[in-house]
Amino acid sequence: MKLTKMTKVGGVLAASVLALTACGVSNEGGSTGGGGGDEAAGGSEVDWSDCTPGEESADTASMDADSETEITVGAFDGWDESFAAAHLYKHVLEQDGYTVDIQSFQAGPGYTGLAEGDIDVIMDGWLPLTHADYLEQYGEDLEAQGCWYDNAKLTIAVNEDSPAQTIADLAEMGDEYGNRLVGIEAGAGLTKTTEEAAIPTYGLEDYEFIVSSTPAMLSELQKATDEGENIAVTLWRPHWAYDAFPVRDLEDPEGAMGEAELIYNFSRTGFGEEHPKAAQLLKNLVIDDESLSSLENVMFSEENYGGEDLDAAVEEWAGDNQEFFDNWTAGTMAG
Repeated sequence: MKLTKMTKVGGVLAASVLALTACGVSNEGGSTGGGGGDEAAGGSEVDWSDCTPGEESADTASMDADSETEITVGAFDGWDESFAAAHLYKHVLEQDGYTVDIQSFQAGPGYTGLAEGDIDVIMDGWLPLTHADYLEQYGEDLEAQGCWYDNAKLTIAVNEDSPAQTIADLAEMGDEYGNRLVGIEAGAGLTKTTEEAAIPTYGLEDYEFIVSSTPAMLSELQKATDEGENIAVTLWRPHWAYDAFPVRDLEDPEGAMGEAELIYNFSRTGFGEEHPKAAQLLKNLVIDDESLSSLENVMFSEENYGGEDLDAAVEEWAGDNQEFFDNWTAGTMAG
């Protein structure tokens, strides 16, 4: 689905909470996330880098709906992909007669509630780095239900028709970008990584690093897009800006922004045995960058739903992306 590229962001509701996503994502090195399904997730002994999205897929067409059809899904406050995945899951389950309750939590209470059995599923486990401490603490009381996204990372992005191809190019192309790098909140992990790793690694000390806010960064990106000017901003994946604006990531040959992480599904202990179909749908789920950014654009950009009525937003997106759901239930998304 192609959405309008000139999304207005001045009053974006989601932008104010997206800063929390970047705060939570501190990928300052390490490899990517892994694990199996329907058994205890374990702690530090598990290699969370050993997972391919959709690797445990199976066709659910012949599976009956589970006898217990009420499911509670936890989503993390301020993490847009958390709500995107949860509402996608709700949508597909409701087509089969389930009742799904999505509840919002900070990450810590979310993992606690899952381990204690008060929540059935969370779909936003960032590994091997960001949520490693939670898995160390609660892993024995969780079940891994596959990973669905493998490109969660911090980035420096530019407008797609600008000359720089790598972060290193910026040092020699300051005039092209006004010697400005537009960032987000001062307390964000993305800001810290940019200041402490990317700028010194690539010799960008002559750039003015503008530490502002996520809404301000998006506003600058909108202005540059409207005026056809080059711009460099700090960004992260997944983010709906990749669908709303003509932007691309700069290559990071020195790995200064950190490695990409995986996003996992986790359930409470016993969920897979009690809900075999619902658990299989979790294992089948794979969301690529294009699908995720377009879905989040519909859900959170001001030009679309602005963070309101997320069920309606997913319903609208689903109407334009039926093949996504057909592949999901058939277990063919990984292929």
